[in-house]
Amino acid sequence: MASIFLKRGRELSLFRRHPWIFSGAIEKVEGNPGDGATVEVYDSSRNWLARGSYSSKSQISARILTFDEFEGIDGGFWHRRIEAAITYRRGIKDLEGSTAYRLINSESDGMPGIVADRYNEYLVCQFSSAGAEFWRDEIVKHLMELSPSRGIFERSDSDSRVKEGYPPRVITLGGSPPPNLIEIHQPPLSFLVDVHKGHKTGFYLDQGVNRIKVMEFSKGREVLNAFSYTGGFGVAAATAGAKRVVNVDTSADVLDLAKQNFRLNGIQEDKAEFICEDVFNLLRTYRDSRVQFDMIILDPPKFVASASQLGGGARGYKDINLLAFKLLRPGGILVTFSCSGYVKPDLFQKIVADASVDAGKNARIMEYLYQAPDHPVPLEFPEGLYLKGLICKVN
Repeated sequence: MASIFLKRGRELSLFRRHPWIFSGAIEKVEGNPGDGATVEVYDSSRNWLARGSYSSKSQISARILTFDEFEGIDGGFWHRRIEAAITYRRGIKDLEGSTAYRLINSESDGMPGIVADRYNEYLVCQFSSAGAEFWRDEIVKHLMELSPSRGIFERSDSDSRVKEGYPPRVITLGGSPPPNLIEIHQPPLSFLVDVHKGHKTGFYLDQGVNRIKVMEFSKGREVLNAFSYTGGFGVAAATAGAKRVVNVDTSADVLDLAKQNFRLNGIQEDKAEFICEDVFNLLRTYRDSRVQFDMIILDPPKFVASASQLGGGARGYKDINLLAFKLLRPGGILVTFSCSGYVKPDLFQKIVADASVDAGKNARIMEYLYQAPDHPVPLEFPEGLYLKGLICKVN
């Protein structure tokens, strides 16, 4: 088996069980490993540290699979990891009665670069790292055995896969291809999901718990659901008794699906409005027209995909939160999120605080929000925490 040797002092992160080895930490590579091949990892004194998957193209040159010297990487390894991930989900109270959830969450389940989401009777997978691509067939075999489904569908079309040097791939891997729309249930809400073309694997499963939290604050309020996608938060607010929900997105197609989701949940047409418009432009139009709301939900796409984008992304987050604060009535609620991993929770809170000050509003944090528990975060892998949110009340 090929081996990599770390520079002196660069083994400290592995002592803390962090699963990434960056290219700059490597002193030398022995054995000419292919992309995705398993390599032994040693420190500069040739002491064994871990075993992982190698990548010649990514800045992350190795993703650790095991810190147990006696654990081999084979079919049995993947069987055990998948089985453990399934068992973990069975113990999550928030998933009771749900027909949609994340089954495998990459590094957070000890399977770097691998995502598997269940949508009712179908599984949707992504393979975004060299190691995931190398073991793909073996992983699919054990998934089909341990989590039987009507069909297993691959949506390996993420940007992270391209960074690893692999082209996008969208294909049915086994069983029947999924229908155009799959109905899922996340109690007490139901949604139609397009796993063929929808964001991520089709739906923002990581916001499931937060949608329920929003319901606690929605009754009797006029709600603006910005970056609405297929209406998840809007459906939650309307179901909980919101007076009116305005859903805004730049895509007419996702708004059409949002309308279907409102109907699916039995929400009257006069309770909802759907606007195809750039959110930044519409918020400025509302500000200039002195339009106000009782609750505003901001769930934008990722503004920061790399460290070099942090400054511009932070300004984007501040702009939308500043505009939102100006549109809130006294006693209004702002529910605001960032899904950018490079924006840490303390920085995000500072951005929102600066926005409230510049808007001339005083606000208090009522709740801190994070990704749902089926998207776990290992203690030794803080990068696994990417979604953070605040529920703020304006004085």
